Amino acid sequence: MTATSRPSHPVFLGQNQYGKAENRVVRITRDGGTHHIKDLNVSVALSGDMDDVHLSGSNANVLPTDTTKNTVFAFAKEHGIESAEQFGIHLARHFVTSQEPIKRARIRIEEYSWERIAASEAGSRFIGADEIQHSFVRKGQETRTTEVGYDGENWQVVSGLKDLVVMNSTNSEFWGFVKDEYTTLKEAYDRILATEVTARWRFNWTSDERRAPQWEKAYGQVRTDLLEAFAETYSLSLQQTLYAMGSRVITSRSYVDEVRLSLPNKHHFLVDLEPFGLKNDNEVYLAADRPYGLIEGTVLRDGAEPRIPVTD
Repeated sequence: MTATSRPSHPVFLGQNQYGKAENRVVRITRDGGTHHIKDLNVSVALSGDMDDVHLSGSNANVLPTDTTKNTVFAFAKEHGIESAEQFGIHLARHFVTSQEPIKRARIRIEEYSWERIAASEAGSRFIGADEIQHSFVRKGQETRTTEVGYDGENWQVVSGLKDLVVMNSTNSEFWGFVKDEYTTLKEAYDRILATEVTARWRFNWTSDERRAPQWEKAYGQVRTDLLEAFAETYSLSLQQTLYAMGSRVITSRSYVDEVRLSLPNKHHFLVDLEPFGLKNDNEVYLAADRPYGLIEGTVLRDGAEPRIPVTD
């Protein structure tokens, strides 16, 4: 066999890479009472002198994928997140320059945008509109829904939305709950409250003899009610927030008799940065997508009967 010949076995190692994918990091920057959110999904892929780990199982050149995950969270604290691009540059430069076997780093980042929820005029009189700087709604995520029933005489119209992701970065607590031998959850006196709202509301218009609501206007009004109630409620539980959201719609919109809400609790856990010599002062969180608490409930106008199905 000549020096340029391939080995006698018919396979060889081609392109390869490794890393930790989809690290969900949420960075809260606190400028006094005004908070700013950067919400990223970061995937790290590294390649270089990695033949041995594939061919012999030697990990001598392998930086653990768990370390790449830790680096993402630590860098969120150390460098902040000015932009997704700049954050990716910091990470790629670090991995390639700090580890000689690593020749290439690919950082893929998805950024989820948030916009502030403005206080209602009524709420601002009591709270102060300039004081609500910690409530956000994800941009352009929700899907509008409607269900129309008609039996030849009567109408039933149930409109709604789903996938409306909202967050309060403070003004939420959860404590005083039942504890048994399986309880490990710590009481929280300042936590992120985030949920993905699925809401359905039933109009009390049922007959052609009555003037129908202005459907487009009504959707915007109810959506606004839901968001404002979420922002303006100091929450001691997600159940309390659910009731406040449904109540706001019922009391504000005479054309709605029933609101059904499904609110999964999108948990955010403080990341322990002490192993890296860093203090996490309610700044860097792990956004966990499952398992999740699921809070559901119906809010009714006094005298109305529930007609929105509990399950589809």
